Amino acid sequence: MKNIYLQILDQKSDSSHLVLATVTRTHGSTPQKPGSSALFDKKGLISGTVGGGVVEGKVQKLALEAILSKKSGHFQFNLANDISNTEEAICGGQINVLIDANLNNYLSVFEQLGSSIESRIPGVLITMVTGFTEETVLINRYWISNIFKPAIPEAFLAQIEPVVLNMISGGNPSDYRELELTIPDEEPSSLFFLEAVFPAAQLIIAGAGHIGKTLARLGDMLDFEVTVIDDRSEYANSENIPEANHIIVKDIGEALKDLKKENDTYVVIVTRGHKDDAAALKPCIGSELAFTGMIGSKNKIASMRASFIENGWASVKQWEAVHTPVGLDIKSRTVEEIAVSIAAQLVLVRNSKN
Repeated sequence: MKNIYLQILDQKSDSSHLVLATVTRTHGSTPQKPGSSALFDKKGLISGTVGGGVVEGKVQKLALEAILSKKSGHFQFNLANDISNTEEAICGGQINVLIDANLNNYLSVFEQLGSSIESRIPGVLITMVTGFTEETVLINRYWISNIFKPAIPEAFLAQIEPVVLNMISGGNPSDYRELELTIPDEEPSSLFFLEAVFPAAQLIIAGAGHIGKTLARLGDMLDFEVTVIDDRSEYANSENIPEANHIIVKDIGEALKDLKKENDTYVVIVTRGHKDDAAALKPCIGSELAFTGMIGSKNKIASMRASFIENGWASVKQWEAVHTPVGLDIKSRTVEEIAVSIAAQLVLVRNSKN
């Protein structure tokens, strides 16, 4: 799913009718974790979730009221209700949700976030909440990265910046932290919610055939930035694969040599033949890629393994780092099932890495 803050920018011409709800704190068993967000307009939920069910219904009601009142609030919901009460959640925990009714105030911040992500520069969105009552809070937002510092009081920035640097270096896009800070001799204290925002992981699909096309669609759904490479323009085009963010029509091996191989890049090789597979795989061996996977039968993989090791193109250890045959074993038979098995493995590796 496209980053929810970028979705706000897509609708900035009418953002006065948008409300953002964000889970800020949880305790016990809850349907969502801190950082989960949902965007609402006058008709209801547009995108995202704060947990679904009863909680989301209550949050939606508050969001619709906030669209009219323009009042932001920070609410707590108790999910530890008696099972006989069919109208209430019974997860057994508590969840705090921040409802922001004034997104227009921070469009420039979201634009800074968007510009950073487009340049593949990670950062942290800082949400400063000063509470008066549960139904009335003051919200300020700031974007910070390794190369950009916001206009935030120095007394706060000095305490926040080390945490931000730790979050960025940690590389975990699910990292969400809460700080309570006070400027000496000033009241009240403020809550600071820090949300790591990283560029989408890159999925490079070598091969625009049936599996590559289906995998591109799944990769887009799973929030990868998708690039498809093939030397056949009749396959590698936006009409055939509309979900791809980038399409490269070029010799596959040469294209993979040219592409940056970073630790948030996932390569899946699903070309139409043994020769193209080898050409695609060679530039990936020994790189910093997060994932290298290649489709193939047992006989083909055994033959390629022997060839790569005998020719010095890969060590035994380097070959063992390649996921081949790519995909989780779900007894897949159809093109769609094969693509699902590969997508599932990509998610497993990405989530394990995080």
